[in-house]
Amino acid sequence: MSLEKLEALREKRKAIELGGGQKRIEKQHSAGKLTARERLNLLFDESTFVEIDAFVKHRCTNFGMEKVDAPAEGVVTGYGKVDGRLVYAFAQDFTVVGGSLGEMHAKKIEKVMDLALTMGAPIVGLNDSGGARIQEAVDALSGYGRIFYKNTISSGVIPQISAIMGPCAGGAVYSPALTDFIFMVDKTSQMFITGPQVIKTVTGEEVSAEDLGGAMTHNTTSGVAQFISSNDEECIADIRRLISFLPSNNMEKAPLFDSEDDANKIIEDLNTIIPEGSNKPYDMKKVIESIVDNADFFEVQPHFAKNIITGFARINGQSVGIIANQPMFMAGCLDINASDKSSRFIRTCDAFNIPIINFVDVPGFLPGTSQEYGGIIRHGAKMLYAYSEATVPKITLITRKAYGGAYLAMCSKDLGADMVYAWPSAEIAVMGPEGAANIIFRNEIKDAEDPQAMRAQKIEEYKSEFATPYKAAERGFVDDVIEPALTRIRLCDALDMLQSKRDSRPSKKHGNIPL
Repeated sequence: MSLEKLEALREKRKAIELGGGQKRIEKQHSAGKLTARERLNLLFDESTFVEIDAFVKHRCTNFGMEKVDAPAEGVVTGYGKVDGRLVYAFAQDFTVVGGSLGEMHAKKIEKVMDLALTMGAPIVGLNDSGGARIQEAVDALSGYGRIFYKNTISSGVIPQISAIMGPCAGGAVYSPALTDFIFMVDKTSQMFITGPQVIKTVTGEEVSAEDLGGAMTHNTTSGVAQFISSNDEECIADIRRLISFLPSNNMEKAPLFDSEDDANKIIEDLNTIIPEGSNKPYDMKKVIESIVDNADFFEVQPHFAKNIITGFARINGQSVGIIANQPMFMAGCLDINASDKSSRFIRTCDAFNIPIINFVDVPGFLPGTSQEYGGIIRHGAKMLYAYSEATVPKITLITRKAYGGAYLAMCSKDLGADMVYAWPSAEIAVMGPEGAANIIFRNEIKDAEDPQAMRAQKIEEYKSEFATPYKAAERGFVDDVIEPALTRIRLCDALDMLQSKRDSRPSKKHGNIPL
């Protein structure tokens, strides 16, 4: 081969790698953003990223596009290793025609999605785009549609992770919404269907892009995103951390890690963590962190529906999904948002063979007209469905309150929990002792010389008779009442015992509950 041809190849590659040029790269940096290639270099282990389709070009001739050079067609695609494991990725390049999506841009993304599905490997999408390439009209819209279709086909088969690292508007938002996890970067990323100008024109409302679709909005209010990062580097580090908890596909299990924590560790602090007063709050995260390996708990959606906690951890080196009521917020009640947050997380864990551990301290579903009008029945049913549908190992630990329908909704024995443990502080009943006493002993209280004293006496009677873990244990609804300090030991034993679990269900054409 001639040296001229080799030199020509090198020059072409250098031009492609420069993207939209040095000025646009500097503008990207001045906005607090990394370039597409810089992001990919951070995502993958050093020197493992392999680019594909670098020479793809658009074929649009409308509105002068035939004169527009778009290196790599505005999106960098390829594969590499993350902690030694195969991962595919695409990164939209905002320095090249604003990262806009056209026909060939979409085809590059489709190809890398197909490869990820065929090889059974996770795919990461780094989104930073001005939206559809208007000059390509319906070809651009068709590209979005094909990507949505492939997102759906891949759902539950391989992990799909999206990072919003710049603008993401209109139809472009639906591809990330179809993936398993969405990361956003504070102050530099936005997602919305219609932007502030359109909203002002149509409804008269005035709102900034950040308030409408910024990272904090989607992490706290809408619940669309699961994670928020302060910058691109932190975002990509968190993506790498998330991948470590997940298997490569639905036919595998998550990788095992060597645990520095002893499986037989006794945690004395847990014996005193529950307050004496049953209405006093405590931090359930402290319970979780004291039990999991190295106190390493990777919380999912930490800013949304804080009354329930979801996240990943490891116990004796094995990845587990954790769902827990949080008494620090709304007394740990279940509401619409908590139901949606937990049911989605349950189904993700089930799809990817990740055992689920539930920490229960729930006084009930949140009462009120706003909840009833908002469809708490419909949303709460999603939790019941998700737990009942899940075939992965399911372990439930009742630390304190477990009342009524919420007790069932937090994965009781009746919804398929494989093992249910309770601490001696557990109160398992149809409703709280105060309310139950008012109903059951209404006449005795009313006719007593001192109704208040009689009421207090009957509440204590109800507590000692029914609001204990032992009555449920007598019926087999609780497998064992355990000393809190021994919780890690019992969870390690249960997970080890459940390694070979097999649970088949009647085949269905479609498994999703209607929304």
